[in-house]
Parts: sequence; structure tokens; C-alpha cells
Amino acid sequence: MSAPKFTTLGCRLNAYETEAMKELSQAAGLENAVVVNTCAVTAEAVRKARQEIRKLRRENPDSRIIVTGCAAQTEPETFARMDEVDQVIGNTEKMQPETWQNMSADFIGETEKVQVDDIMSVTETAGHLIDGFGTRSRAYVQVQNGCDHRCTFCIIPYGRGNSRSVPAGVVVDQIKRLVDKGYNEVVLTGVDLTSWGADLPAEPKLGDLVMRILKLVPDLPRLRISSIDSIEVDENLMQAIATEPRLMPHLHLSLQHGDDLILKRMARRHLRDDAIRFCEEARKLRPGMTFGADIIAGFPTESDTHFENSLKLVTECDLTWLHVFPYSKRDGTPAAKIPSQVDGKIIKQRAARLREIGDAQVQRHLAQQVGQTHSILMENPHMGRTEQFTEVSFDSAQTEGALLQASIIGINGNHLTA
Repeated sequence: MSAPKFTTLGCRLNAYETEAMKELSQAAGLENAVVVNTCAVTAEAVRKARQEIRKLRRENPDSRIIVTGCAAQTEPETFARMDEVDQVIGNTEKMQPETWQNMSADFIGETEKVQVDDIMSVTETAGHLIDGFGTRSRAYVQVQNGCDHRCTFCIIPYGRGNSRSVPAGVVVDQIKRLVDKGYNEVVLTGVDLTSWGADLPAEPKLGDLVMRILKLVPDLPRLRISSIDSIEVDENLMQAIATEPRLMPHLHLSLQHGDDLILKRMARRHLRDDAIRFCEEARKLRPGMTFGADIIAGFPTESDTHFENSLKLVTECDLTWLHVFPYSKRDGTPAAKIPSQVDGKIIKQRAARLREIGDAQVQRHLAQQVGQTHSILMENPHMGRTEQFTEVSFDSAQTEGALLQASIIGINGNHLTA
């Protein structure tokens, strides 16, 4: 018999939770199983999950196939109908020790095929925390799960449930343990990170958590924030941006579009001027701040003029790292019912244009770094990242996990050389 194999599809949070499931399944003594942690962000993600399951069945004919994750949560019947699948478990169930105990070797054949409850009834984050998930240099800490918003293109709230926060004291204690283990950088992650604290007593904000971490963990060299919703950024987070050098000058923004009408049809909570204003203010507070952003190309009803506003937003916000998503119709979302769907070829062309301008922005950023000295966190002996998350390569081997000062001497493709 062998230990379970795990396959992770989708986001960083899924990868984090896979590490938790590995520990839970090992503690329960589960053997001879393949666990697929799925993503539901697009219809294509679900198709790829089914394709991966069929492949894993061919490769593991005698193992149990257990499917979990967001796609299993939002459409469990899709996977239950697959001959290749033995069990389907929801996003809440996958983080519970008893789920894995019931699936252990002693309980084979005794558990229901589908174990997926109503995730909207969940009011607490899973208590299972992973110390040290990530590279040997950078650790990821989940501080929030779920989302209270209902953007018209997004299925994720139905896979993750409503927003739930990990209490600040629990987060601080975990980060202290990570620093004691030698990690030089911690990244705070969540589904809707700027909603952190709304469900906790006194309703603290993300900025309160950031300031508390930096105060109570003075030995943490670098704190990084993953994707945020700029319209929800609070005063303390802006203060941290301005005054705390250990908070990294790189923010990934959930912008999605650059046209006000499309933003309204997406049910976003900001307008284009809000995004521009935030980037200008953050950059005034922290010169050298870089921004990444999610942008969707080809949302239903998007005209050439609407799309041009997204292109303009890239330079008006001076975005550097673009995550471009060609719009994909997702059953179960309001956007899927909008009559004026954009032709697939046009969506592909628009996504390519966004990536093209994104590549130009990267090259512009890289050119500005040549001759500067940066603090670089080494991810492997020949590659590290600056404070702005820019990749830097070294000819000579460096110590993995080390923080070092280095002069930037050139550009090689989409990364710097030092």
C-alpha cells in the first residue's frame, strides 16, 4: 500500500489546502488513494479537472480517486457521475480530520460517495494551519477564506462560501513559528483579503492585522500581501505602505476592467477613477511601488471603446504585472445569461493586445531598475526576487533563502541580472 498522491489545480489557496490535506490524510492513515483538488474559476478549469481525473485513473487503475476543491463544491454531480471517481468531498469537508479518518483503510466502502454540504452555512475558517508552505525562502499564510461579494462573472463564492477570517492572534503566532524556522518572507493570502476582519469582534481591518504582525514579529524581514480589492483598502494599510519598509512595495489589484459601464455590469465596487486615484496615492506614499492586476478581456457587451479603456488603464495606473483573463462563460453566473456575448476570436485578440501592452510595461519597469541596488530574497541558488517581486538571476550560486543586497547590471528577457 502507498501514501496518497495529490494533484492541485487552480490558485495558491488550493495549493495551501493541499498541504493541509496531506497532513490530515497521513494522520488518518489513508492509503492507496489519489486526491484531486479542483478549481472552478472557469468552465475550462472544470473541463481540465475532468481531463486530469481520467488521466490519473489510467495511471492509477487500482487507487481510489477522491475529488475535492471548488469544482467539486459547485457541481458535485458532475464528478459523481464520472466512472473514474470514487468519492467527492466539499471544500469544508476536505479540511476536517474526521473526513479523512472516515476515508482511511478501515472505512473503505462505508462512506457516502458525495460529501458536500452547503458552504454558505459555514461561519468559521478551518483551524488547520500549515507552517512553512511555500519555498524554503517564502511562506504563505491563509488569513481569510470565502467572499461576500457577488461579481456577475464569478462562481468562487459558491465554492468558497461567505467571508471568514482567521483571528489576528492565531495569524501572529503562526508567523512567529515561521520566522523561528528561518523564513525571511511571509505572504498573507485569502480569497478576498481586504474583507479580513469583518466577521471578527470589533471588526478590525486588514491594515490593523498588518500593523499588528509587524509590531509583534519584529524579526520578520519581509511581509507581502497577495491580491487585494483597492476600494476596500483602509487607513492603517495606507499608513503601513507609507511607514513600514518591511511591508513589500508590491500590490496585486483585483481591477478586472477599465470601463465604468462594464465595471457596473460586473457588479464591481469601484470605478476606473477609483483605481487610478488609489495607485497614485499609494505611489506617492511609497515611491517605487509596483502593481499587478487582474483584467478580463471580452466581458459580455464589451465594445471596442470599452476595451480601449482597459488598455488605457494599464498605463494610467502604471501597472507592471498583468494577469489577463479571456472571458469564459461560466454557467451559474449572471454574466452567462447576458445576451450580448463577445465573439471568441475577438476575445482572444483583445487578450493578446492586453498581454502585449503588459509585456511592454514589464520591460519599462526592468529598464528602470538597471543600476539600482535591491534587497533580493533568493528562491534558489541562481534566482531571487526584489522587493517589487521582480525576478533576478545570478551567474554565481547564492544561498537559498538568503536576503542579500545586490546591484542590478542588466536585463535578460523578463527578468533582471545581478
